[in-house]
Amino acid sequence: MHESADLPGWRRAAEMTGRRVECGVLDQLIGAVRAGESRALVVHGEPGVGKTALLEYLAVQARGFRVVRAAGVQSEMELAFAGLHQLCAPLLDRIDHLPVPQRDALRTAFGMSEGPAPDRFLVGLAVLGLLSEVAEQQPLMCLIDDQQWLDHASAQVLAFVARRLGAESTGLVFAARVVSGTLVGVPELVIEGLREADARALLDAVLTEPIDARVRDQIVFETRGNPLALLELTRGLAPAELAGGFGLPGLVPLSGGIEENFLRRASALPERTRQLLLIAAADPSGDPALVWRAAGRLGIGVDAAAPAADTGLVEFGTRVRFRHPLARSAAYRSASAQDRQVTHRALAEATDQRLDPDRRAWHRAQAAPGPDEDVAAELERSAGRARARGGTAAAAAFLKQAATLTLDPAGRAGRALAAAQAQIQAGAFDVAGDLLAMAESGPLSDFQQANVDAMRAQLAYITSRGGDAPTLLLKAARRLEPIDADLSRTTYLDALVAAIFAGRLAGPGGNVLEAARAASAAPPPRRAPRAPDLLLDGTTAGLHVGYAAGVPALRRALSDFGDGMSPEEELRRMYLACITAMRLWDDDRWEELSARYVRLARETGALSELPLALTARAYMLLFTGDLTAAASLTEELHAVNEATGSGLASYGAMGLAALRGDEAGASALIDATLEDVTRRGEGVGITFAEWANATLNNGLGHYDKAMAAGLRATAYDKDLGSLCWSLVELIEAAARCGRTETATGAYVRLTEMASASHTDWVRGAQARSYALLSEGDAAERLYLEAIARFAKTRLRVDLARAHLVYGEWLRRERRRNDAREQLRRAHTMLDTMGITAFAERADRELRAAGGTAHRRTVPSRHEELTAQEAQIARMARDGLSNPEIGTRLFISARTVQYHLRKVFTKLGITSRSQLDRVLPSGPGAHERTF
Repeated sequence: MHESADLPGWRRAAEMTGRRVECGVLDQLIGAVRAGESRALVVHGEPGVGKTALLEYLAVQARGFRVVRAAGVQSEMELAFAGLHQLCAPLLDRIDHLPVPQRDALRTAFGMSEGPAPDRFLVGLAVLGLLSEVAEQQPLMCLIDDQQWLDHASAQVLAFVARRLGAESTGLVFAARVVSGTLVGVPELVIEGLREADARALLDAVLTEPIDARVRDQIVFETRGNPLALLELTRGLAPAELAGGFGLPGLVPLSGGIEENFLRRASALPERTRQLLLIAAADPSGDPALVWRAAGRLGIGVDAAAPAADTGLVEFGTRVRFRHPLARSAAYRSASAQDRQVTHRALAEATDQRLDPDRRAWHRAQAAPGPDEDVAAELERSAGRARARGGTAAAAAFLKQAATLTLDPAGRAGRALAAAQAQIQAGAFDVAGDLLAMAESGPLSDFQQANVDAMRAQLAYITSRGGDAPTLLLKAARRLEPIDADLSRTTYLDALVAAIFAGRLAGPGGNVLEAARAASAAPPPRRAPRAPDLLLDGTTAGLHVGYAAGVPALRRALSDFGDGMSPEEELRRMYLACITAMRLWDDDRWEELSARYVRLARETGALSELPLALTARAYMLLFTGDLTAAASLTEELHAVNEATGSGLASYGAMGLAALRGDEAGASALIDATLEDVTRRGEGVGITFAEWANATLNNGLGHYDKAMAAGLRATAYDKDLGSLCWSLVELIEAAARCGRTETATGAYVRLTEMASASHTDWVRGAQARSYALLSEGDAAERLYLEAIARFAKTRLRVDLARAHLVYGEWLRRERRRNDAREQLRRAHTMLDTMGITAFAERADRELRAAGGTAHRRTVPSRHEELTAQEAQIARMARDGLSNPEIGTRLFISARTVQYHLRKVFTKLGITSRSQLDRVLPSGPGAHERTF
């Protein structure tokens, strides 16, 4: 058991007065963690209400625990990972037990090694793993005070960890004034003022003089039961005032609040003591050696500390510790601007430039009375170091301050541009917009102005996939043409991708056709064209000239994709490569690229890219009929979105529900997706949603609804991805509704693709579609051709549906024996894949033809598993280790093991090797390679 560093035991006991319920909640948390579970909790309430005292209670009661702490400091909010380093520093002896990517990310974030800036979610996984490693030895309690003042990077990582805790024997408790956006959804404990009786009891416990009843009532009333106010404000009252004396109760000076009380007490101190307090307040590190070095430069001796300590405002010991953050704020706020500058200058001079250059630069910036090029340059260097550690928020803060201190207009504009880019990377979009405005107020070169346009487009693209992004990117690309041909081409390609996402919701001048028309004027590459160049040229030609015109370049682009490209460039262009493979009806390339997309995103730690990668892969698996593996990726995508806050719509879940024939679930997801993508300007989502709608209703036999959805999906005919699939659904639905003209119009568009692409996939789709519009021997030849074509591809769903429509045609032709053969084959395939609605459609047709379907028998014990348990079980079956599973699902390896123990119990097995025989497998269930 340990004591608080700044509160005597009796004082802490007094502060627990009236906190029986709150302490009970904390006792339950301790018990759960001691039993092997993990818990996160946000303790929140107004300043002085007792949050810190409750953290102290936790620390004392957590007997047998390892306790680590961190506290947010207002003046350190711009120093990336400062709070996280406080928490993790005592635990870093276990860092070598982490997987290499996580270990390297954490070492880079903490400045222990150099390397590329790590993804913040990879840092989060590393911290989760580190806490789990430490908790293997003994239960762990992590206490974070003043969460509202944590630096942005630390706040994000710790909120991520709070949501991903499972079975690590770890407690993570935050104290905050309010629940910030990063912690919304984490369990809360609201701390309010004491009840009147408890407030009076607290006063009685700490007062040494008698108190007039009317004064006591006034104190309790005006403090609203705030414990710190009760404890601190009474310190400023004379015995005569406490007894009533000559003063009326209404004149007791309580209305100024807690900070004003601290301010009054600080103002009453001797001048040298106030200066010492200001030095301590201006340096949040709590390093007494630094404080005394700075004090010595101002001629302040050690005797100045005694009056401050006597007031209880601050303690000078092995650390410099203020009584409360509001006491620090009062000490800093009570000083003039000139005194603050003098203090920061002394601290800068006292800070070792070699050991702590960034803190020295920050103090120099606060000391500068006006523009100072030398200080601005030093801040720029600090920004570079911060960015290398992955501290984008810190880099942005340094660069913003550097721009403010730059007198030269051109230099100021350049630094403002750099600061804006860093702010965008840090997620501070409003601040980035202000900095872009600052940059544009100065003289900009054409290159810099193009960068402004590109950043404004980036902001538009981040906040909503559509909107003005394509138009702004096209503007930037045109401006770059005479300056940097390669960068101009890159920007044109970015504009095309933005236009694809915006789709039918693009702003004026930014739809796909307009983007392609503009990109057709892009300067030629300065070297032999690589895959990105071919993607630009082929996509532009296919849209601007015609589908066939783009095919040769696009085929070369897919064949050469990856050659001479860095992993980062591959990731940046992989989405367009995948939808190009879809548009070319090239299932082999789609398979290869989608698997590599996921693998690259995982290997490089590019978790922000992972949602798109998982979606592209999930759709490939849906079309191959491996709904089990697709469901696993969809569940993983949900974990990624939950952990990273990705705004990508639930395309995978929507497609899965549609193919399964889950009418209620699919309809809800389709409606939610349409609302979401429309709000965000992500027009491509409308096409995906309406394709899912058409597929769902074709399976259910609601052909009129399927045709209406198909028409909506294909109304925007420049969509580069799901438009292909939507045409096929529209043709089947229209043919069933007797709308031959509508079906024929869609078939003509499909034939244009088939004539240029020639793959078995598109030729199979063309044959099946035309068969629906044909009769007699011609129809049969086309059905058989479709089956033969699809049999050469990976597309088992399309193959099964070809058997289905052929069987339906045979039944109408009264060839019942032949019909039963095709329908039974279709039913078996569809039922095995879990494509329920189409399987039931085949079953109805089969019964009408006088046959019966063979029902599959599946062991049912796996159905007892929760969704997460089933997902973990499948991954373990496919050979992934516990750390690999944890990395994919954003949980610790220890939590994975906890779930596997439950899986083994439910399935009646004892080892991972037995999972293969008790879990259902899809046709390509073992997705271990990606």
